[in-house]
Amino acid sequence: MKSQFWTAPNQLTLLRLIFVPFVIINVLDGDFTWALILFVLAGLSDALDGTLARLLNQKTTLGEYLDPIADKLLLSSLFLVLSFTAQIPWRYTVLVFSRDICILVISAVIYTTTSLRDFRPSVFGKVNTVAQVGTVFFVLLANVTPELWVVLCRRYFLYATFVFTLVSGLHYIVLTGQRLHAAGQGRPAATGR
Repeated sequence: MKSQFWTAPNQLTLLRLIFVPFVIINVLDGDFTWALILFVLAGLSDALDGTLARLLNQKTTLGEYLDPIADKLLLSSLFLVLSFTAQIPWRYTVLVFSRDICILVISAVIYTTTSLRDFRPSVFGKVNTVAQVGTVFFVLLANVTPELWVVLCRRYFLYATFVFTLVSGLHYIVLTGQRLHAAGQGRPAATGR
């Protein structure tokens, strides 16, 4: 585990975690230019750590857990702060958090009660993440340059976030049910009381 911690991709992921409080501070201070710059740098570090992991053959178990945690912490924190500052309507943030909490609870229950360990994100989950990243990016950009195309992109990404948060949450439930069913095939049925 110690050797995994010091790999270049995992260090970049940890750097992304360090960006989180500074992005939030700049949003709360109303300095959206710096918030946007730090958010873009965090996004670039996300792309770079994945590329480095492949090129240097440094894919690690720690990285598989740490990378999505860093992404989710950055996005969730920004949705929350941007709702507090009236930049994102609360309904979007509540929906995003509700989906994430449901997935976390379902995964924890399945992890502790079954042998299923396949929690890979679906294509809808990945599209949802792209929609959330686009939403945060255009919300921040709209505060830097409120041009019409930026405001329209902000609106469309908010709609996309709403739709794909719902679709990916429902798809996750269906997919998990299918995986549980497939994992249970060939085993003797458990007898209940």
